Amino acid sequence: MLVDDHAVVRMGFKLLLQASDDVVVVAEADSGEAACQAFAAAAPDVVVMDIAMAGMGGIEAIKRLVAKDGRVRILALSAHEDISHPMRALQAGAMGYLSKRSAPEVLIDAIRAVAKGQRYVDPQIAQRIAVQAISGDKGPVDKLSAREFEVFVQLARGQSVAQISETLKLSNSTVGTHLYNTKQKLGLVNQAEMTLLAVRHGLIDISA
Repeated sequence: MLVDDHAVVRMGFKLLLQASDDVVVVAEADSGEAACQAFAAAAPDVVVMDIAMAGMGGIEAIKRLVAKDGRVRILALSAHEDISHPMRALQAGAMGYLSKRSAPEVLIDAIRAVAKGQRYVDPQIAQRIAVQAISGDKGPVDKLSAREFEVFVQLARGQSVAQISETLKLSNSTVGTHLYNTKQKLGLVNQAEMTLLAVRHGLIDISA
């Protein structure tokens, strides 16, 4: 199942995968919410999940799919070059993580590996994760809990507290608490500063 909020991207992936004799696209979804709704009926062997989508986003969708079916095999994709997204996607339950900038044949190899129950992480990203683990040099957003990180990214994209509450199924007061804790941990004052920090660390692309 291909999950990406850009129809052109899904079409490109689908055309690429059609060239393979052992990979078939059985379903598509344009959001994390749609993926969670379609998963049971589609029963895919592998879910290829974009991380940066509107709404709940890929990481929250990964968590919900894993909660639905602990055997689900998810390959997370992202155009971002930060370390936070791959680490959090893997912690959420994804079995693999691949950059959208990878060569086409690498995507097929990654899908095959994840289908077999093997982990697959983009080599360059894996190296950066390893270097960070050895050096202990973490970025500021690594101080955030999983939920604080989700709220932070949503706020940085311009979402309101009410919108985030509805998307993540949290109360306004809970989102407000996460917002307060995030500002305290990152030393930020307002939403504009959150957006600037997120852009600097490659967590969001304001041109997208």
